[in-house]
Amino acid sequence: MFHLMNEARIGVGAGATALGYTGYLKSLAYARQRPQGRPVADKDPTAPQVPIVAHPDVRRMLLAQKSYVEGALALVLYCGRLLDEEKTAPDPADRARAHLLLDMLTPIAKSWPSQRCLAANDLAIQVHGGYGYTRDYDVEQHWRDNRLNPIHEGTHGIQALDLLGRKATMDGGAGLSLLLATISATVGRAWKADGEAAELAAQLGAAVDRIAGTTRRLWGTGDPALALANASVYLEAVGHVVVAWMWLEQLLAVDAAHVDADPAFYAGKRQAARYFFHHELPRTAAQFDLLDRLDRTTLQMRDEWF
Repeated sequence: MFHLMNEARIGVGAGATALGYTGYLKSLAYARQRPQGRPVADKDPTAPQVPIVAHPDVRRMLLAQKSYVEGALALVLYCGRLLDEEKTAPDPADRARAHLLLDMLTPIAKSWPSQRCLAANDLAIQVHGGYGYTRDYDVEQHWRDNRLNPIHEGTHGIQALDLLGRKATMDGGAGLSLLLATISATVGRAWKADGEAAELAAQLGAAVDRIAGTTRRLWGTGDPALALANASVYLEAVGHVVVAWMWLEQLLAVDAAHVDADPAFYAGKRQAARYFFHHELPRTAAQFDLLDRLDRTTLQMRDEWF
């Protein structure tokens, strides 16, 4: 039962990613062909209007989408690789490692794309402006279709309880330790690469330490209800760290590639990695702070107060 559900949950994450990616590509095409306004530094009314992709806030929305959908795609593809390795790796130890790592990543691979690729669809509508809310364009349909994915095959809250309440503690924390060690191995490679990769590695390494410390803090209370009261915050923070890991891996691949073959593709990957580390990963600090405070606000809320 759990084996079948785990594969289904990864499939949900993959489907959410596909819908998010489709909306991103359609909003990108629209932004490139829709003329409106002029650059801030050039308000000559006789000058031709520019495509909206020229406006920084539109580029922000497109870049956010790219960072979400391509980060999610990397995550679900990595989980697909683990699904293969747990069945086909020649060494039994490698099969066991793949199985344990996949167990740890499954609630993240289901929920993070379901949440963030839905957010990408929301931004795709926003890029279209008022047209995005009409049936003249497909992006509103993609959002409605993707809205299902945080709900089925285990809601977001259920995945959060699974991650913090079951996966992070199973086998004495072996799964979490393996995940953090695997991310740390990428951090170590990035340190050796020096340059921008090393700068981003420092941020990711600090986030890995926060996961370890916060998990110990939550379960050190001896009170499961308190530990799990803000499990969704934990899932979202850990999910962001995992996707930052996926982006650091992609950045290292860019550094090792022959970028002359497709310079725009590789430059886009590099810029999306920067965006995720500069705009998205810092959000986890406040989430870990909240978790470390053992906040009881939701736990103390009573039914009759709603």
